[in-house]
Amino acid sequence: MFAVTANEEYGPKPHNYTILQAFEWYSEGGGKHWKSLQGQISRLAEMGITALWLPPVTKAYSKDSVGYDIYDLWDLGEFDQKAARPTKYGTKEDLLALLQETNDYGLVCYIDAVLNHKFGADRTERFEAMPVRRDNRLEDIPPSRVIEGYTGFDFPGRNGKYSTMKWGYDDFTGVDHDKITGWDGIFRVMGPNKGWAWAVDSENRNYDFLMGADLDQSNPDVAKDLFDWGTWVVQETGHVGFRFDAIKHIDENFMAKFVAHIRENSGKDKLFCVGDLESLNAYLDRLGQQFSVFDTPLHYNFKEASDRGENFDLRRIWDGSLVSNRPVDAVTLVDNHDTQIGQSLQSWVQPWFKPLAYAMILLRPAGYPCVFWGDLYGCRAGNDDNIPNNPPAQPAITQLGDIIKARKLFSYGELKPENDYWDYATCVGWVRTGDQDHDGCAVVLSNGTMGGCEHAGEQWIDLLGWTPGEITVGDDGKAEFRCPSKSIAIWISKNARGCEEFTDRLN
Repeated sequence: MFAVTANEEYGPKPHNYTILQAFEWYSEGGGKHWKSLQGQISRLAEMGITALWLPPVTKAYSKDSVGYDIYDLWDLGEFDQKAARPTKYGTKEDLLALLQETNDYGLVCYIDAVLNHKFGADRTERFEAMPVRRDNRLEDIPPSRVIEGYTGFDFPGRNGKYSTMKWGYDDFTGVDHDKITGWDGIFRVMGPNKGWAWAVDSENRNYDFLMGADLDQSNPDVAKDLFDWGTWVVQETGHVGFRFDAIKHIDENFMAKFVAHIRENSGKDKLFCVGDLESLNAYLDRLGQQFSVFDTPLHYNFKEASDRGENFDLRRIWDGSLVSNRPVDAVTLVDNHDTQIGQSLQSWVQPWFKPLAYAMILLRPAGYPCVFWGDLYGCRAGNDDNIPNNPPAQPAITQLGDIIKARKLFSYGELKPENDYWDYATCVGWVRTGDQDHDGCAVVLSNGTMGGCEHAGEQWIDLLGWTPGEITVGDDGKAEFRCPSKSIAIWISKNARGCEEFTDRLN
């Protein structure tokens, strides 16, 4: 797995690798998040987190923005632009201090890169554009006309530091507003060699345009500035990976060249790269660069399972998932900032099922698991008065930190077919046999009887404490492991190495 290679190269750890998405949509603003997160690093490292996915670190259109309405890639909270010096999360100094703290504790960081669009232009420009249909971007709504769009980006607060490029309408393929008429729609910028990118998702027949002012990566000046930024931000911050936003809207040929360029020029040839896609296998086959993908189909299977309860056949949970057929490229997840309550892609996995889902991504060998901040720490209440029905706060998942720690301490060894129990629709489980440095574990979702444990006569206990009592392994190496209804149990030997970290549940 490329992620393992990258972690071993830049942040060696003697145990399993686990990402934390270190934010949620309503994370605290006011420039406080970087400092708050820095205060959690030692605890996260002890828990077993080895990598952080950070939100966009660059200056957005608004000082309170989550960061995806990008304004200036080259401003990491250093310049007084868009009514503030810091981003929502803090200043550049705060960011660098956080990254140093993660390095001191052996964690690595991946940053969210927004390369698809810009917002918050410093001035408008007049240029010819063609309106197109929202549901068919290849169908024009003639005639073309002169519009006034928000496409002039001068970055006066930065005043040419790091990059002297100023952006104009020829650096974009489309915009979504005409100031002259006040019309909101989709306008394709007209001119020589202008047009939508073609190697993008086919939704709406062409999904190059998403929002704001859409970057034209076929423009050599645009491509160079993005390549330069990618190399610079890796070297400036020391992070070792990117999560790319909106990649299905970005020409895949550009994306392949960008990834190759950064790996060749940043000094980090094993740079980790991940994004969100729907047409997973075909994209990965064409890209020509190793690229990891969030396992969105598995997330939707978790969502369906949580909604249907006992009417869902757990043996189908891996159907269509990336981790089942391409595990080397799969980053597995339960929820994230896009799927959380209140967001446009809301598909929140119900809390009762989340311990089961996390057990499946954290305690099995395949995939690179990503834990959501909102599940570990809870989600704050919606804080935008302009959004109707803002979501209430969501509580953290009980003892998720213990499940992560179980991955760190006990989720090792080959998962043999005879120790993988998927015989019943509502009862599944597996045994990890351990390795020379770690003892294994037995995991049960729902309840059931499992064999395959080679520890005759030992006493085993549920490290979560959700299933009371002890189990003694029989002379034949088998034991009846159980768990509460609609729950999980993680069974370990009372003599297992690392069990002292769960002392309160072993007494």
